[in-house]
Amino acid sequence: MQVMATDGINLTNQFLIAMPGMADGAFAGSVVYLCEHNDKGALGLVINKPIDITLKNLFEKIELELGASAMGEQPVYFGGPVQTERGFVLHDPQADDSVAFSSTLKVPGGLAMTTSKDVLEAIANGLGPRRVLVTLGYSGWSAGQLEEEIGRNGWLTVDAAPQIIFDTPVALRYEQALGLLGVDPRMLSQEAGHA
Repeated sequence: MQVMATDGINLTNQFLIAMPGMADGAFAGSVVYLCEHNDKGALGLVINKPIDITLKNLFEKIELELGASAMGEQPVYFGGPVQTERGFVLHDPQADDSVAFSSTLKVPGGLAMTTSKDVLEAIANGLGPRRVLVTLGYSGWSAGQLEEEIGRNGWLTVDAAPQIIFDTPVALRYEQALGLLGVDPRMLSQEAGHA
């Protein structure tokens, strides 16, 4: 059962797409995958802001051997300005329930987000999820804050498409997320319109 946000909308498993006039520099030009949205607030991960760390570097820092996996060259992403020292792993839900991680949030109708080290250990051993996006930090909003930002024309929302997260080159994720709405980025205005 999903708990609805106070105004009746639930943006869980959707993309938040920053509008051109986004005042917060941390979110300018960003696409955020919303893992949770309820009456207490929202939690999401930015999916299009790589940082200067690869998965191989990250695994070395936590003393895990990734081996010769092609995954090692994947960048780690800035997931948001909250708890930037913590890792968050966005991944496909496990098809096999016998492989469970200690701290996983299953996004209803969508992906899964794991914060426990055991998911990284499983990846290192070749038993983890096949498609992953690893972030440092997350994006969080208190109750009503995200709705207020949307009302001020800060974000567009659209149902998330996992292929944009896992299969689309980083430089194209913003444009392709907008494409889900049929919007060309050049058509966006920084001004909010009110009828």
